[in-house]
Order: sequence, then structure tokens, then C-alpha cells
Amino acid sequence: MNTKFTEQAELIKSLAHPTRLLIIKELAGGEKCVCHLRDAAGADISTVSKHLSILKNAGIVRRRKAGTHIFYALACRCTAEFFACVQKMSEHKTGGHYHE
Repeated sequence: MNTKFTEQAELIKSLAHPTRLLIIKELAGGEKCVCHLRDAAGADISTVSKHLSILKNAGIVRRRKAGTHIFYALACRCTAEFFACVQKMSEHKTGGHYHE
């Protein structure tokens, strides 16, 4: 198997969780504090931190510390485009209208 495709598959796998997709959606709007992501996910801080760690290790998000706050942002803006594409595919699959 081609290593490039294996690496790409691992990257896509790191996105494959509802909470991580929600985090990507939130970060598509710009940098967010962990507290905002925790509230958006409706989960405890340790759960959100675990998901953020997976995304960070995959190179999908980057973090910045400012005082006692930690902020996350998408490492690459095209991630938001990928998420929008996945959302369109999902809507199409469930009977929505798909337009390029």
C-alpha cells in the first residue's frame, strides 16, 4: 500500500468522531478558547481536551496559550472546506439537494 494514502487515511480517521467534527465546525469560524469548545460540545473539559489532542497530533489544529487560556485554530483553512464538502455529501445522502 502506498504510504501517502496510509498517512491520508490516518488523517481522515482522526476526524471521524462527532465531537471532533463539531470542533472543526466551530473552528471554521476562527480561533476559539477551549472553554468555548467545551460549551459547544456540551462535554467536560477532559473529554474535549482528549479530542483536541487527537486533532493536534494529526496536525489539524494548532494551539496558542495566552495567560491561563488556551486557544485553538485550524492549522489549515482547507479543513473547513473539507468539512463543508462532507456536510453537503451527508445532506445529499439523506435526501437533501446537492448543488456544486
